[in-house]
Amino acid sequence: MPSGGCFCEAVQYKYEGEAQGKALCHCRDCQKITDSTYSTNLIVPGDKFEVTKGSPKTHTKKADSGNEITSHFCGDCGSTMWRDGKTFGESKVIKVGSLEDPKAFDEAKPAIELFVPERISWVGGIQGASQLKEMPGSAEV
Repeated sequence: MPSGGCFCEAVQYKYEGEAQGKALCHCRDCQKITDSTYSTNLIVPGDKFEVTKGSPKTHTKKADSGNEITSHFCGDCGSTMWRDGKTFGESKVIKVGSLEDPKAFDEAKPAIELFVPERISWVGGIQGASQLKEMPGSAEV
């Protein structure tokens, strides 16, 4: 059963089931919450997702898609571990870097890249990944 948590280990989670999606996101929100050029994400079933230690803080805002999205992060170290919102139904969008398995990035090769127009100029596309301007089903950016 995959598990993960924040940098200081105050908040931990686990989930069951296969990833429903593997996505790289170039939106400005993801650049800010990762302090990097993009975020690498696994979309996992929310009904088999469980916080096993601690209580994350949350921050809800209007995402680039126009829908509200909630970030779940550690109040001590600030690590964002997952996001959720109407766009994803019950699913959770796990930040792959928060997973315990050091091979998680290898297994999370993106099938799709989101908000490609926001991609940093010196970052190349992922070979074989679909290239989308926005989230599937969202309003135009």
